[in-house]
Amino acid sequence: MDNLFIIIPAFIFTIALLVAIHEFGHFWVARKLNVKVLRFSIGFGAPIFSFKGKKDSTEFILASIPLGGYVKMLDEREGDVAENELHRSFNRQSVYKRFAIVFAGPFVNFVFAIFAFWLMFVMGVEGVKPVMGKLDSSSIAWQSGLRSGDQIVSVDDEQTPTLSSVYEQLLEAFLDRKTVTLKLSDQREIKFRFDKVNKSVEASNLHEIVGLSLKLPLEEVIISEVTPDSPAAIAGIKPGDQFIAVDDQKIEHWRELVASVIKRPGDKIKIEIARNGQREEFFVTIGSVKKGSQTIGRIGVSPKSITPIPDSMYGMHQYGVFEAIPKGIEKTWDLSVLTLKMLGRIVIGEASIKNISGPITIAEVAGQSAKLGVENFLRFLAIVSLSLGVINLLPIPMLDGGHLLFYLVEMVKGSPVSDMVQEIGLKIGVTLLVMLMSIALYNDFTRLLD
Repeated sequence: MDNLFIIIPAFIFTIALLVAIHEFGHFWVARKLNVKVLRFSIGFGAPIFSFKGKKDSTEFILASIPLGGYVKMLDEREGDVAENELHRSFNRQSVYKRFAIVFAGPFVNFVFAIFAFWLMFVMGVEGVKPVMGKLDSSSIAWQSGLRSGDQIVSVDDEQTPTLSSVYEQLLEAFLDRKTVTLKLSDQREIKFRFDKVNKSVEASNLHEIVGLSLKLPLEEVIISEVTPDSPAAIAGIKPGDQFIAVDDQKIEHWRELVASVIKRPGDKIKIEIARNGQREEFFVTIGSVKKGSQTIGRIGVSPKSITPIPDSMYGMHQYGVFEAIPKGIEKTWDLSVLTLKMLGRIVIGEASIKNISGPITIAEVAGQSAKLGVENFLRFLAIVSLSLGVINLLPIPMLDGGHLLFYLVEMVKGSPVSDMVQEIGLKIGVTLLVMLMSIALYNDFTRLLD
């Protein structure tokens, strides 16, 4: 329940801000080109708050349903226009002016994403340094030559001071199934090859396939609580037991125990513990629980304590005020291309439609990122903003990209696209958007119910 007090305000703020930014692009360019704006609305439905501006008596509205917005301009196709205002009607403008007004919405979304990334980089993003711990011999990391204690300093010459920045660089290479070069702190270079990874493998499995593992501080993994009737309780494990090894692999941190269990629901494992100065072995069949859309392993134990990651293991991804500008532009471009690639993979069937998310998932992520601090919330805002920009530029009627496509055709042929073609396109666009929203909402509710 406490999360709702963060999730709901964060979601409303996110949607309202990004919609306002998008619609402001249309509004500002229309004003500059002397097109009369009748209404600027954030949200749909009954107005919560409204007022009229001095210029043209434009009505500014904050509506009750914060899931969109619109800018209504003077247009002969939507009502009678006074003779003295015909020159200010949207439909009377040249195709180039109409193109500029429509394009301005998604363009401003990209500008805002650049600003948000710039501010995030100036403030700095803290994360755990990519210093490797134990690596699975079947992982790409191990097979490529990465070993415990190695620190990754760059991926394809892009600096990676945190583990998350490493994965960000690896993701695009994974989607393209190409080879990347990782430089280590000892000046060695190793290559990760993704060309042999099956195309059907989802990007959500990247962490598991790559197999990077952090070097964690040593601690005694002592159990404080065993859930009644859990796999651990059935096997005979008790509070106070110290975990020594799982399947003969030494356990030196609670997170290592979790990693050895979470991916193996249903498997039978050998656990070595220390009890009253004596070592004993137990065989435990790992249980399973649903977490989101995934099934994970669990044996039903809780640790006495978890040693926190020391400050020395954290790195900072930060740039100066001017240095952060090209970084913000680069980040926006890279993620925009990545978004298009993901959409392309979904269309051709190489990625699951489960990757499509709707308002519920956005609300959850908004709340989580808000709790993690300003820098993470800025990253979230930037990603959603550029995603809105990319999606709105898709050549689908009903979206800005559909209108821009019609205007491009008009520029080439010298006359507007016929009403019949526009009507057919509108019907196709509505159908596609309804399908897209249905899939997004279905995925949201599926994740919620799981």
